[in-house]
Amino acid sequence: MRDELTRQLLALGVQPGGVLVVHAAFSKVAPVEGGPEGLIEALQDALGLGGTLVMPSMSDDDDHVFDPKETPCLGMGVVADTFRRMPGVLRSDSPHAFAAIGPKATEITAAHPVDVPHGLDSPVGRVHDLDGQVLLLGVGHDANTTAHLAENMAGVRYRLPYYSTILTGGQPTRYPYGEVDHCCQGFNLLDEWLGSQQRLGMVGHAEARLARSRDIVEAALSRLRENETVFLHPAGACGECDEARASLPGSAGVPPA
Repeated sequence: MRDELTRQLLALGVQPGGVLVVHAAFSKVAPVEGGPEGLIEALQDALGLGGTLVMPSMSDDDDHVFDPKETPCLGMGVVADTFRRMPGVLRSDSPHAFAAIGPKATEITAAHPVDVPHGLDSPVGRVHDLDGQVLLLGVGHDANTTAHLAENMAGVRYRLPYYSTILTGGQPTRYPYGEVDHCCQGFNLLDEWLGSQQRLGMVGHAEARLARSRDIVEAALSRLRENETVFLHPAGACGECDEARASLPGSAGVPPA
């Protein structure tokens, strides 16, 4: 089964020796021999020794200081939470952490700011600079963090209020900030926008999407430059998107649906 997964990944277009960000829903891929570890090993086999595997590893808990060795990331799925605990995997020291293994892992997981989780100075930004690929296994673009990179690069002005708990003078301190965010369902427009720049196929029992990070960003940037709210639901259709709209400078707020 692992060999078959590797064959499918290579047929999809995963580049041996490349950099690959993976967002995965294991329940969609399963069954896999060896469970989540078996899937991770198949991904590593496809990339080869020269490749770097990257996964989201964000904290589930904003109320406690992030510990890269111990803090779980169950919200990112069982594959991501298994990956961050595997030998040799590096994890960035941030509540918005990513984990990585391979030649570029140290570069990708270097320190990055808390208040701009998905800018150019972040793991997804570094994957973009390295001309990496993004693989979505059993999930859509609404789970694609690279789309947030495009929003930051476009300079969108909407923000939702968040906080993280960080150490200040050795003491846990709540750190508030505004994050570019919304319900993210609008990211699924990328299926249409990417067209032939996205490869579709099956990996295990999951529908898979594969595209270059730079293609994802460019497809989103061209639309965001024309309309910074292109990813947001129409006013009144979604609470999170209404909050984002209401945060725009000069906004009078959004009436309830």
